[in-house]
Amino acid sequence: MFRKTIVATVVAASLLTGQVMAESITGVINDENGKPVAGAEVSVVGENQRVVTNSDGRFVVSNLRTGEAELHIEARRFGHRNFHFTVPEQGLADVSLTLLSSTIEVIDVTASPFHASATESSLPVSVLAGDALKMRQASTLGDTLKNEVGVHSNFYGNVSSSPIIRGLDGPRVLITQNGLDAGDASRIGPDHSVASETSTATQIEVLRGPATLFYGSGAIGGVVNVVDERIPTDNTTRAEWMLQGDSVNDEKLASGSLVTGVENVAMYVDGFWRDNKSYKIPGFAEAEPEADAVKGRVDNTAATAKGFTLGGSLLLDNGFIGVSYGRLDREYGIPGHSHGSHEEESHDEHAAEEEVYADLTQNRLQLLSELNSATGFIRSVNTKLAFTDYQHAEIEQGEVGTTFKNRSHEARIEILHRTLLEWRGGLSLHYKFSDFEALGEEAFTPPSETEMLAVGWVEERHIGNWLLQLGARIERVTLEAPNVLLPELTAHGHDDHEGEHEDEHDHGDGTEYIRVFDVKQRFTPYSLSAGTVWDFTDGYNLGVSISHSQRAPSAAELLSFGPHISTASYEVGALFVQDDEAFVLNNQPVELEKSNNLDLTLRKFSGNTGFVLNAFYNRIDNYYYQQNTGLFAEAGHDHGPDAGHGDEHGDEHSDEMPVYLFAAADVTLHGLEAEYVWQVNDPFKLTLQGDYVRARLQSGGDLPRTPPLRVAAELAYEQDAISADIRATRYFKQDKVAQMEQATAGYTLLDASVSYRFDVGMQELTLYLKGQNLTDETARVHTSFLKDVAPLPGRSLALGLRGRF
Repeated sequence: MFRKTIVATVVAASLLTGQVMAESITGVINDENGKPVAGAEVSVVGENQRVVTNSDGRFVVSNLRTGEAELHIEARRFGHRNFHFTVPEQGLADVSLTLLSSTIEVIDVTASPFHASATESSLPVSVLAGDALKMRQASTLGDTLKNEVGVHSNFYGNVSSSPIIRGLDGPRVLITQNGLDAGDASRIGPDHSVASETSTATQIEVLRGPATLFYGSGAIGGVVNVVDERIPTDNTTRAEWMLQGDSVNDEKLASGSLVTGVENVAMYVDGFWRDNKSYKIPGFAEAEPEADAVKGRVDNTAATAKGFTLGGSLLLDNGFIGVSYGRLDREYGIPGHSHGSHEEESHDEHAAEEEVYADLTQNRLQLLSELNSATGFIRSVNTKLAFTDYQHAEIEQGEVGTTFKNRSHEARIEILHRTLLEWRGGLSLHYKFSDFEALGEEAFTPPSETEMLAVGWVEERHIGNWLLQLGARIERVTLEAPNVLLPELTAHGHDDHEGEHEDEHDHGDGTEYIRVFDVKQRFTPYSLSAGTVWDFTDGYNLGVSISHSQRAPSAAELLSFGPHISTASYEVGALFVQDDEAFVLNNQPVELEKSNNLDLTLRKFSGNTGFVLNAFYNRIDNYYYQQNTGLFAEAGHDHGPDAGHGDEHGDEHSDEMPVYLFAAADVTLHGLEAEYVWQVNDPFKLTLQGDYVRARLQSGGDLPRTPPLRVAAELAYEQDAISADIRATRYFKQDKVAQMEQATAGYTLLDASVSYRFDVGMQELTLYLKGQNLTDETARVHTSFLKDVAPLPGRSLALGLRGRF
């Protein structure tokens, strides 16, 4: 009915028009109550034209070609809409278009080459932006996003937490900065911090499910894209800043950003400083504390960080080209990674704990450009380049123990064409190179170089009420490691070798190696995707996405062979195979990981209520995961506060770690995600959400560290200068566990915040108070490697002031 009304209005306008500008569309945009919508953006699909409605809701789009045309309309607090027209030679005048108000915030997703909103994608997407992002920002990316539907955190003692999407993380979830790989070492270990700062971000986008078409096989589980304005696309002067203090860890935060410029030059600068002590907890850090354990704090979780970014753009008539430089420095403790410190002849019952911390530095250069063409088949060429030099050293006893380096460069060129047979889209050329190196006594993976070259193709078109989306991508991935070591390792089970291992294989001054060899692996993964969004009635749509994605295993998954202290395990890569209680080279070919994914999404985004319901099914063949071998191996030196001592009789297993082998198995992940929003009245809004994922081995059993069932309710108030909210989140007991893994009890977290806005001169200021875990509950995160030694922080109160102009 609504589309029939649009067609009738267009026909009437064309019949009644008098003198109209040739090949143009003029009109007005109203809401469902007939009131004009000011500031709405009107763009021509497949072209480079974009105009904004005036205070009366009126717009003019000129220089259109005769024939078919499609307009895309978007405005804050309204659902985005597309309108199709047949434009005669004399053009169209006084077109009346209607937008439907939305209780769900609709924000453009920059991670897509089409910059579509979350409600226009066949694949589930969520965006955290604006005041919501400012209130949820935390020192780590995982903790910032932990309340998003379908996203959990692998909480690593509040110092290094990464997001988990639908039970997948590590090398399957890509972390990007403005669309390009963050270039850090966070994908190989939970103790490696993500090199992105959330306090200066404008929005964070989460693509749930395979996003390999745009980002490559490293995004087989999803993408988290951190967006800021380091390369500005306009020079309107604006600034934001924030000051905050937190009680639970005595955190102090100061950050700010500024965009300005003159004539056709835009400039950007940001900076931040963050410092905190070890965080407080309501009880003991250990799940089973020793008799002399001290409660109230998780040791070695202090951190300090600082950084800045400088950027500039040349604004052209047909686009922009800009560059930026960013510097990040961070020092943070590594909880659970302390070493026993004692004299050889000491008979103390417990060794003193020695602090271990990471010293991280990243330098990043980035170039972004968008060049549009007014004529010809190619309408736009978008270029993204990044050069990243990342390093972090793990410091023990004031000396560098292990150093991780990652030097990477990446280039992506998107060539978008004009609408052809009502299809819009284009080609993507993508190149990425990474030179990764780990040196030191805990370098569990050898130096390696990974190179990827890919070409991708994406298209979409509207057919009536349907939006069709198609895509394909093929890659060439090369992994080279010139110095892979196969150490002499005698692993054993405790039952078979009880008490014998202390005297086995004493290598004296160094480790003996069975073999040193070169590795060169080549892979050709490809991805295919088809999706549709059906607007079956006003304010509702149904999205369906089917994809086949492939992923080459990472260097860490293939080549690891050594103790990984942060995960308290001895890791052996898939290039090796278990032979009784030893490990030898695997003569079988390395297989690609293959994912077949189905996503169903039902949305309601208009009126006083809205919801998003997702169901997904993901079958992954040759899924690489760490399989517990049941064996134990020596770590190489004492770890833990009790390392080498134990009780008065001595603990013969104190310097041992369980051996985990990266094995390939067929798995199935399926689950549900739901979010419901009800605008109760003008000031009050109720949000309900929940998510559930089940991760199973096809041969029987469950995958480790799978997020538990979670439900949440939030009541928000906003009127005049005051905003407030209260949120309760229930994490249920997780007893669907892998072999040798323990169940984790459920818990409930209560959070709340209140804000007061006021003006001082040209600035809009916001004074806020937010509290987390207000009931001071002891909560252990099932997805964390440190759940038994580092629970979530206790009651936290943060006071802050932020401003903008």
